[in-house]
Amino acid sequence: MLKNRCFIVSVLLILISVLDINSQEKDKKGMEEMWGETSVTGDALKSGKAKLFDEGNYGMFIHWGLFSNLGGVWEDKTYYGIGEWLMSKRVADISPEDYMETAKTFNPTEFDAKQIAQLAKDAGMKYIIITSKHHEGFAMFDSEASDFNIVDATPFGRDPMHELSAACKELGLGFGFYYSHNQDWTAPGGTRGPEVDAQGNKMDFKDYFYNKCKPQVREICTNYGDIDFVWFDTPGDMPKEYVVELADMVRELQPNAMMCSRVGYGMGDYASIGDMEVPTRNVEGLWETADTNNDSWSYAWYDNNFKSPKKILGRVIETVARGGTYLFNVGPDSNGAIPNIGIEFLQESGRWIQKYPQVIYDAGSSPWGFALPWGDVTTNDESLYLSVSEWPTDGKLYLPGLKSKVKSISLLDGKKSSPLKFSKAKDWLVIDVPYKAPDELISVIEVKLKDAEPIVETNLGIYPNVPTRLLTEFGEAEGAEQKNVRWMEKFGEWKHANQVSNWEEDGMVCWEVNVQKPGYYYLDLEYKGEGRLVWKTTTDEGIKIQNQQAATDKYAYRRMGILEFKTAGNHIIKTSLVEGDAQTSSLKSIKILPIK
Repeated sequence: MLKNRCFIVSVLLILISVLDINSQEKDKKGMEEMWGETSVTGDALKSGKAKLFDEGNYGMFIHWGLFSNLGGVWEDKTYYGIGEWLMSKRVADISPEDYMETAKTFNPTEFDAKQIAQLAKDAGMKYIIITSKHHEGFAMFDSEASDFNIVDATPFGRDPMHELSAACKELGLGFGFYYSHNQDWTAPGGTRGPEVDAQGNKMDFKDYFYNKCKPQVREICTNYGDIDFVWFDTPGDMPKEYVVELADMVRELQPNAMMCSRVGYGMGDYASIGDMEVPTRNVEGLWETADTNNDSWSYAWYDNNFKSPKKILGRVIETVARGGTYLFNVGPDSNGAIPNIGIEFLQESGRWIQKYPQVIYDAGSSPWGFALPWGDVTTNDESLYLSVSEWPTDGKLYLPGLKSKVKSISLLDGKKSSPLKFSKAKDWLVIDVPYKAPDELISVIEVKLKDAEPIVETNLGIYPNVPTRLLTEFGEAEGAEQKNVRWMEKFGEWKHANQVSNWEEDGMVCWEVNVQKPGYYYLDLEYKGEGRLVWKTTTDEGIKIQNQQAATDKYAYRRMGILEFKTAGNHIIKTSLVEGDAQTSSLKSIKILPIK
């Protein structure tokens, strides 16, 4: 390590808490009020009710409701963004009366609970969580508390939740319900709902809570046998006494059900972090990330931007490697059917998981603490499983900083394995691999260790045969502001970045890296801003790259020039803004690419 000139920042993850945002700010931000105070609990639960969550590491989320019947369209106009928010004032602004009227045309006759449960099992998922009532207030189950439900208000006339819970039990899958406990846009007194009832009587949140919310949660906790999850959402400024009352009732009625942190006020059993976000650093405790198979959570007619089988696998592996559980969403359409593309891609990725179950199930996090340029690492017993998504074409796979003694290394093909030769080059393990990737999606290499616990020095490596991306959060900012930012592309389509902006004179980001081979490398910077910006990058060997390139309002890479490392080993890289708007110029990462 070099003397305090630069260091790799400690593991940080800001789990989003919206309880501190005042109500005026919430009204401005709308969806940013989402997730509530987090509660990360660990070993005490892992051998009990958290076993399915902790060891399974992969579940299916289903967003299905009256919004699915509309598919992102209102009065012949398509609204682009997450379809389940179509009714919202921020989207189509549909009145409760008009919205509730659409239930008369909702008849999902193609819904097949057994087919959906089988898809989850084929995909390698261990449980299903489905929306029993979303913010629109429509219950997808037979409810005595409100006749605005799929049995009483639609021609479908039956309870699909009974069918799905039974199908899950038959296949050995876990099962649970999503329930929007705070927002209800059609129930008088619910957050963002009507302020008066049908008779014109003033209604408040207490009325909504005791007339609808608590009775319906009681119904989902008593009418479907034992369930494994109750997944509340968007607590916002819901009074604490109601959250406590609701959580206590769930624990009384379903003592083995896990509640996520979005119940609010730290009452959850595990943390649910930001939507569509996989953290870049390992996170301790029990946590999940919820992601979706395309851009919308619920069905939208135009949205066929489905994640590829390789992308799905990469997100699952990356989440497990960070120490978490991946909850992957599908959105059935107005007929109750999941779009075919989503089915095919899940089945293909599932075949891979069935081939390499040890990579996912009951697997531990990466000892490196972050993804590596060619893929990621999970652990099981004394083995490291290298999931290689970017296969090196020169016959060498490099692994930095492994101090543990290696017993053997094998290339896996299901239950078969082929031994691989390996050697040590300074601080790097060098594995001889075939020139062509053996698996079409992601190839797996098993590294068996002599030590029970892997010992790793987690320096950032500069690889000689694949590009290395250095995120700003892996470095240290001096004279500039380093923080996480969130924004939406389409409505509800969240993006996340740890970036550096608000540059002072001589402000910089610096990284400590370990270079495997000296030589020439291209240098790209990923940034956004206004106009033309001048960036300077230097190393501790006296190398200086300075160039002017255009900026846009989206993060994009720009080529800066050629960076030379004269020697292998530890080095310092520093990047700073020389010319440009110091407030709007935002640096997200730099990329170092070997020149071939």
